[in-house]
Amino acid sequence: MFTLVVVLALLAVAGAVYIDTKLTRISALDDYTGRPDSSGTNWLIVGSDSRADLTEQQEQELTTGNAAGERTDTIMLLHTGSSGTTLVSLPRDSLLSIPGKGRNKLNAAYAFGGPTLMTKTVEQATGLRIDHYAEIGFGGFVGVVDAVGGVDMCIPSAMKDPKAGLAVSAGCQRLDGQTALGYVRSRATARADLDRMQHQREFLAALMHRVLSPTTLVNPLRIAALVHALPAALTVDAGDHVWNLLSLALAMRELSGGGGVTTTVPIGGFSTVGGQAVLRWDNTRAKAMFGALDQDEPVPHSALG
Repeated sequence: MFTLVVVLALLAVAGAVYIDTKLTRISALDDYTGRPDSSGTNWLIVGSDSRADLTEQQEQELTTGNAAGERTDTIMLLHTGSSGTTLVSLPRDSLLSIPGKGRNKLNAAYAFGGPTLMTKTVEQATGLRIDHYAEIGFGGFVGVVDAVGGVDMCIPSAMKDPKAGLAVSAGCQRLDGQTALGYVRSRATARADLDRMQHQREFLAALMHRVLSPTTLVNPLRIAALVHALPAALTVDAGDHVWNLLSLALAMRELSGGGGVTTTVPIGGFSTVGGQAVLRWDNTRAKAMFGALDQDEPVPHSALG
């Protein structure tokens, strides 16, 4: 038994070292005059809809289409600190000031200037300093889910969305990578994007719980698959390492167990600007939310989205 524990520990260390050396790193965080400084630790988590890592056959199998360029399908802010863990969805259609580009949808920041401009836009909109950045694309997402043998989710109502390649029944079930991708992409529900953001938060927490579960950590085959899948899936900031990702996974696991807070930025309403449908934040409540996180304090219930 002791020998098995030692072997598993050595495999874990070797896997961590391999992942750290193979991670794709970019300069996502930029120092600039007036950059905010806040308490606690803040992650910007981005889901890119890039098809660059997919073959034509995979695009068809995953029902992603073949749109050119990159946009951000998912944008989340994770705060951890002495006040606990808070995960906030930032709607991609949020109308915000993008440095040097005027007012536009939040996901346009990524199209205009990649992760660096996206991070700067979020920092200036929230007043929070982003400490770490993590990005995952379509293909990488599927690979990680399949590497851990799928993720268990309880789905309240049956969902069918041909545009996302999704057809799932109601009830608790294990989602493979392809089904999971359709689940977190689908807007075919009554609340459309609002439901999708909730599904994304719930699924990401469940995925991290699965990654850190004994069924994964004591299974050499799954560990090997995960070690292979993670570097291909993730893009992080130049200063991020595998131990930072471990702290991210632990925080997300806390959320999957019912701890912490998951929410959406407070929404003030919807309108049309330049022929595009946009979402406006409730600035008073959003200021209260991000002000609390800035001081590493619990978000007031009245400020939750």
